[in-house]
Amino acid sequence: MRVTSFRRHFKEVTGFSPLAFQRHIRLLEARKLLAGGSTNVSRVAYEVGYKSPSQFSREYKSIFGSAPVADLER
Repeated sequence: MRVTSFRRHFKEVTGFSPLAFQRHIRLLEARKLLAGGSTNVSRVAYEVGYKSPSQFSREYKSIFGSAPVADLER
């Protein structure tokens, strides 16, 4: 299967491109860790595969509508 064909079929099935799907799964896991009592947003960012806590915070906020710190405090 060609890469282009795979991406098209993947998006039809999941509604996401492969990279967007991976990002979404990482952010869902991060949200779960924050809700489970993790005490450090930077640590959660690194645990789910981000190399930059600031990039993690931007993407988290764009998906969930609030900063990870706000969800940590809840």
